[in-house]
Amino acid sequence: MAKKQIKGWDYSPAPESTSHIDLKKRYDLYINGEWVKPSSKKYFKTINPANEELLAEVAHANEKDVDKAVKAARKAYNEVWSKTSPSERAKYIFRIARLMQERSREFAVIESLDAGKTIRESRDVDVPLACNHFFYNAGWADKLEFAFPNRKIESLGVAGQIIPWNFPLLMAAWKIAPALATGNTVVLKPAETTPLTALKLAEIIHDSGLPPGVVNIVTGYGDTGAAIVNHEDVDKIAFTGSTGVGKIIQKAVAGTNKKTTLELGGKSANIIMDDAPLDQAVEGIINGIFFNQGHVCCAGSRLFVQESVYDKVIEKLKHRMNSLIVGDPLDKNTDIGAINSKEQLDIINGYLKIGKDEGVEMYQSTCDIPGNGFYCRPTLVLNVAQSSRLVQEEIFGPVLAIQTFRTVDEVIQKANNTPFGLAAGVWTDKGSRIFNLTTKLRAGVVWANTYNKFDPASPFGGYKESGFGREGGLHGLEGYLKMN
Repeated sequence: MAKKQIKGWDYSPAPESTSHIDLKKRYDLYINGEWVKPSSKKYFKTINPANEELLAEVAHANEKDVDKAVKAARKAYNEVWSKTSPSERAKYIFRIARLMQERSREFAVIESLDAGKTIRESRDVDVPLACNHFFYNAGWADKLEFAFPNRKIESLGVAGQIIPWNFPLLMAAWKIAPALATGNTVVLKPAETTPLTALKLAEIIHDSGLPPGVVNIVTGYGDTGAAIVNHEDVDKIAFTGSTGVGKIIQKAVAGTNKKTTLELGGKSANIIMDDAPLDQAVEGIINGIFFNQGHVCCAGSRLFVQESVYDKVIEKLKHRMNSLIVGDPLDKNTDIGAINSKEQLDIINGYLKIGKDEGVEMYQSTCDIPGNGFYCRPTLVLNVAQSSRLVQEEIFGPVLAIQTFRTVDEVIQKANNTPFGLAAGVWTDKGSRIFNLTTKLRAGVVWANTYNKFDPASPFGGYKESGFGREGGLHGLEGYLKMN
């Protein structure tokens, strides 16, 4: 491997080893505590987006398979899990967390191989946070009467859960852990492009001794997810993904008794005031949109800079961007990994073409990108109109649209002028400005002088077309309970 040079400094390759991981060539469905072949007899390929090499073949579940999984979940709920004491449920969840910790290196490498995200992000953020969600919810399992005092609480039954490709393991933990803690059983479908860590989690769950049928993992495309949503014996739908699919799910469950949690798209605003610590803010902007390839629903993909510091911020942003390394996700020097799929890369390039057609000013870093795989240079879109599609629509890539503002009222109006309302960031030295903005920004999460910080105890979710319901914290537990 060639050395990478950044402004006169040579970075020798520092690849993470893959010798310690165990990947099967073919994965079946995990139903009722067993690996079951799909009734469709169909398998699809999951590839490494960094080099387009085949990682494994994965079962494609159809309606029959989903029905089998739901029946297994219902049987486990009726006969075992709903009768298991809360303290015993907690032990199982805690055991899953400990087993995940023991195999954290394996999870991190598989996540980077399958999703294209950098090993630094998988190792330092995704896997530890996923473990923490299991630990956190294990702690609440036998304390629900204290979490919701003076209320009669009951579990819902069978939870159908559908997760996206941007945080495969973390999203699985966000959904499975609170469902188990509150006494529900689960049928989970991972995204078709990133199923491997969910299937590896199934191995952990199996090794933990969790009763058969309590967690079932079925893989497939949109038709598999639709079968879960439309199954009459599913009591709860938890979905993280696009707003378009969220609307389809809403229509599908209308008129039923299914409870829903939808965490959908975003076009989150990062706001830099003239008194902000600019170096800290620029690093937060880079972290909020580029280090994760823009593959975060709450990515700070819109930047508002107060006019008096605009030139200085842009200069610092460009300087920092030119130091970023785009390349092999398993190399510890890499700052920006691969785009998850060719389809997603095509969508990003389509938006860049829209920007060119609109005549907006664009700036891309001068870094080299690999010849194979799906990569996109970090991109700034400057002097862009509020009405531009690059400002209004979710791109889900390393593309940052930048606008200026003069007054606080102006930036509040601009930041809220979008169909989405998932997250926002505020960078300022004044606490009064922070409190003023956080009360007026229509976003489910507002970070102050930081960005993309998560904690299992903190609820996460959005407003408007970014969905409803919350995951994490007590609010996340509430979504899996009947309460009177």
